[in-house]
Amino acid sequence: MTELDQVLDELAQAAWVARTNARILGRTAVGCAVRGATGGLWVGCNVEHQFRSHDIHAETNAIGAMIAAGDQQLVAIVVVAERERFTPCGACLDWIMEFGGPECLVGFQRAPGEPIDVLTAGDLMPHYPH
Repeated sequence: MTELDQVLDELAQAAWVARTNARILGRTAVGCAVRGATGGLWVGCNVEHQFRSHDIHAETNAIGAMIAAGDQQLVAIVVVAERERFTPCGACLDWIMEFGGPECLVGFQRAPGEPIDVLTAGDLMPHYPH
């Protein structure tokens, strides 16, 4: 297992734990873990609100925790959910691009122990204005 694989696996495990705390009104609980440039790890889960425009997505929850802890640079993010196909939404990708840039690694895992699909934020948003 490479060092990158170990980092992604550690993030995925933390994201699955965070996912257990998700407050969902819809159908999908989401967990997320991020690695900052200082080496710290922060987690988030989706927190849904009866007025759906107030929902907090797992990705922005984790990035917010990273920022609150004083780290300003996102290196990698892993999002987990029991869904066949998913990626962060456009709004979450805006946050990922803001704090991680186009080279930030973005991983997705559909179930614990499954392979982690990894792209860069730039792969997901190739025409993002820089």
